[in-house]
Amino acid sequence: MISGKVAIVGRPNVGKSAIFNRIIGSRYSIVSDEEGITRDRLYAKANWLTKEFILIDTGGIELKDRPFQEEIRMQANIAIEEADVIVFVVDARTGVSQDEELITSILHKSNKPIILVANKVDDTHLKDAIYDFYALGLGTPIPVSASHGIGIGDLLDKIVENLPNKEEEEEASDTIKFCLIGRPNVGKSSLVNAILNQERVIVSEIEGTTRDAVDSSFERDGQKYTVIDTAGLKKRGRYYEAVDRYSALRALMAIDRSDVVLLLIDAITGVREQDKNIVGYALDSYKAIVLVVNKWDAVIKDEKTMAEFDKKIKKEFKFLSYAPIVYVSALKKSRLPSLFAAINLAYEGATKHVKTSLLNQVLVEAQQFTPPSEFNGGCIKIKYAHQTAVKPPTIVMFCNNPNWLHFSYKRYLENQLREAFGFEGSAIKLVLRARND
Repeated sequence: MISGKVAIVGRPNVGKSAIFNRIIGSRYSIVSDEEGITRDRLYAKANWLTKEFILIDTGGIELKDRPFQEEIRMQANIAIEEADVIVFVVDARTGVSQDEELITSILHKSNKPIILVANKVDDTHLKDAIYDFYALGLGTPIPVSASHGIGIGDLLDKIVENLPNKEEEEEASDTIKFCLIGRPNVGKSSLVNAILNQERVIVSEIEGTTRDAVDSSFERDGQKYTVIDTAGLKKRGRYYEAVDRYSALRALMAIDRSDVVLLLIDAITGVREQDKNIVGYALDSYKAIVLVVNKWDAVIKDEKTMAEFDKKIKKEFKFLSYAPIVYVSALKKSRLPSLFAAINLAYEGATKHVKTSLLNQVLVEAQQFTPPSEFNGGCIKIKYAHQTAVKPPTIVMFCNNPNWLHFSYKRYLENQLREAFGFEGSAIKLVLRARND
């Protein structure tokens, strides 16, 4: 469960993106000596100890009249407003500047926990330089070196210490939570209204009307549901609006809180490359997924057309062969029963638990029927497996050497598990562990 959101702010070229990359463990954010490279906000999941949080990188804030400076300030202000904790990065080598004083005045108004970080403390003699930043009135700076990884653990300890302690309210265990994601103007808000049979969400032909996630609880045929509507996700670009990135962050949070994710596809325009990018959020989180083709009333509605559309979708979404496909019309409020049947099926797949004896029987037979080939200098042998969790179904497989498993054989084992136990609509998380005899 995500505990909160952490925004990294500061003037240009102090190492915000380098710290961002250190914390998430990859070069997700562009790092360069040139000032102003990070113009927009980047965000990613991060974790430390028992806490998971969203980390937000921002463009540098400064007094100089530079290109995109107004947009950068807007981005940073939105990140500050959205964040639960703010990490203020300064450069230990250059000392306090007017830009830092400006940023401090902005941060004081936020009433959020602020962690002051002095970056680029690569040498021991630079530690004394951090005391100049006491003048900002933000407490003791934490000395770090993002380039060498020094002090990052202390920073993360401080972040976790300041994250909200309140637990997110959980829906009752018998409630299915699902969210709608997709390109702008694909009909998400209209479908929510059709589901709830009331004008719960503003509907407009203007792209991006829905800015925030909206939760609505209801009951249908004796089953309790909570639907989370999200703003449309747009393609990233130079003139990508600040509010659209804010909405994308909310969509990521909505996916994290959902049991089932509905990817809406426009029946008129068909599958776009952007649809594949959008569903990547749900795939990375191992969520149960249903592919929903909306505006079906606008095309020829015979079985042949539907079969042809099925083939196209399966071809475009080869990595989602397990996801059910349904066709609806939010405008006409038609075919909604098939939508809920698919949601229930995906939820059932995500919460399915398989007996250990049956699980091992299937894996033994799978290896006997199609023995693995040699890979990385050895041949994998799955010796024992058991399911450790649901949502997603998580199966830990003990083997002689995890490095000997080729991705194609892993996919084969997953297909065998699906054939034996179903898991319709749900991702399966396979975890390998070395077992010493």
